[in-house]
Amino acid sequence: MADRRTSIMEAAARVIARRGVRGLRVEELAAEAGVSTALIYYHFKDRTGILRSTLEFISDRAERYTTRREPGAPPLEARAELEQTLLLEFQDVPEVRENSTAWGELRASAVFEPELREDLARSTLIRVQEVAELLGKVRPTGGAAALAGSAERLTALLEGLSVRWLSGSLPLSHARELMAGAIDGELEMLARR
Repeated sequence: MADRRTSIMEAAARVIARRGVRGLRVEELAAEAGVSTALIYYHFKDRTGILRSTLEFISDRAERYTTRREPGAPPLEARAELEQTLLLEFQDVPEVRENSTAWGELRASAVFEPELREDLARSTLIRVQEVAELLGKVRPTGGAAALAGSAERLTALLEGLSVRWLSGSLPLSHARELMAGAIDGELEMLARR
């Protein structure tokens, strides 16, 4: 059953990335996943359940591809771990493009679908906290508020740059350069505090 649920979540991310949240139809999702609509309703109860589960799925998937290490590789130094976590959001591979596009669609839809706001806010807070923790490893003397502010700015910039890159307004290499520069700037600011 876990494999079926995963295949439904993968299909949901694809459909949302391709058609947007408003374009998500359970019948199309079922066809994309190769399952019946009844099975989708069995797992997720309703459309909101599908959206909430998809949000969790893409958050977990992003964590996997931004923290992936080769087996037996030595642990990264704190700064390298921070950079990898943020810069691996900018990869021209289908999984990352799909994930980033679906995240943007879910974020935009929360304007019109208030039932998603709490889940989206929770996912965003978790991501900000993870980045703040990484920043704290690099700048352990940074206060909690300063680390949280830096993490908030970096994650907001990541989302904005991602939208520009995915929409063709910004080359991938330039998005990565801007993100790397922002990391440098935030670390310098934290060092001065």
